[in-house]
Amino acid sequence: MHTPHRLRALLSAACTVALGAGLLAGAGTATATPTRSAAQPAAAGSKVVGYFTEWGVYDRKYHVKNIETSGSAAKLTHINYAFGNVTGGKCAMGDAYAATDRAYTADESVDGVADTWDQPLRGNFNQLLKLKKKHPGLKVLWSFGGWTWSGGFGEAAKNPAAFAQSCYDLVKNSKWAGVFDGIDIDWEYPNACGNTCDTSGRAAYKNLMAALRAKFGGALVTAAIPADASSGGKIDAADYAGAAAYVDWYNPMTYDYFGAWDAAGPTAPHSPLTSYSGIPKTEYTTSATVAKLKGLGIPASKLLLGIGFYGRGWTGVTQSAPGGTATGPAAGTYEQGIDDYKALRTKCPATGTVGGTAYAKCGSQWWSYDTPATIATKMNYKNDQGLGGTFFWELSGDTASGELIKAIK
Repeated sequence: MHTPHRLRALLSAACTVALGAGLLAGAGTATATPTRSAAQPAAAGSKVVGYFTEWGVYDRKYHVKNIETSGSAAKLTHINYAFGNVTGGKCAMGDAYAATDRAYTADESVDGVADTWDQPLRGNFNQLLKLKKKHPGLKVLWSFGGWTWSGGFGEAAKNPAAFAQSCYDLVKNSKWAGVFDGIDIDWEYPNACGNTCDTSGRAAYKNLMAALRAKFGGALVTAAIPADASSGGKIDAADYAGAAAYVDWYNPMTYDYFGAWDAAGPTAPHSPLTSYSGIPKTEYTTSATVAKLKGLGIPASKLLLGIGFYGRGWTGVTQSAPGGTATGPAAGTYEQGIDDYKALRTKCPATGTVGGTAYAKCGSQWWSYDTPATIATKMNYKNDQGLGGTFFWELSGDTASGELIKAIK
């Protein structure tokens, strides 16, 4: 199954479900205590975490080998493999063919060795094992949920211990022993609306993460979390501060703040670092998100800075500067209103910067995206704030020579 790009803000505004009243049924009281103190493989500030999409091996023809040939593997500390499904209260395989069955030719394989018909493990998982052999310090986490597959978390939250057990059994399955060093949870969004609306209550998220930590022990437990810093917004909907005790780090999704789901505009960069005059929502910036999370008491070292390796765009735009009107989403390679950096850098080169990120006007199209120069600005901010590192969505958006990851590293 192909899973589309995470279209994080699309339905949120329309959701009118009364949230916060729901109680976590059957969860009991979380008894796990956060005792993890083991040193991370990468020092605070130096983590570089890239998402690899399971479905990228199809239309995008982006394979694990491309992580190596682009030079990205040598710069990454962690890969998040996206996505596993959440269904029936359990962690489940996403696309088994891509993950474990697809036969790789010598040309396509990380080490130049073709798969055989009778080997027990093929697919992405085997290629990741080969990549880890080349880069012994590289860690891989299996990420569950995402925009399309987050609807099952509400059921999982009713019995966190059973959910955690199912995830552990899947991630640590002996058939792919050695591939995964932990789990990443992409619940979009606890006690709030994403593709579906969740009403499991404010405590559900903390209880779920506590159960995962109790089960996974010293293995990595991380999570992608919303970036909505508005009062009463998605960050306020769940106990991210309480759950922080159980995670190694959070990946706040500091992108997709603005986009052509607002078809008429106003045009605005989807991943601004700072506010600027005329921004549609002042709290929709990376710096506002980080300030809010730090203000909740979450340590800076447990927060990674999020970068999008893609842009968002409108068409029917006449104004070069941000704030112009539009008639709808610009055409993208795979879907409307979104395209990879590797395409946009030549298709619609940057014509200006605003709020610490780049924008581009070409013909009637208006796009915003990060460039090596704006990523450098964001890395200075990350260091000034003492954040734990950087993560990005996702590897296939970069150029064949890894232009953006070089700017991070």
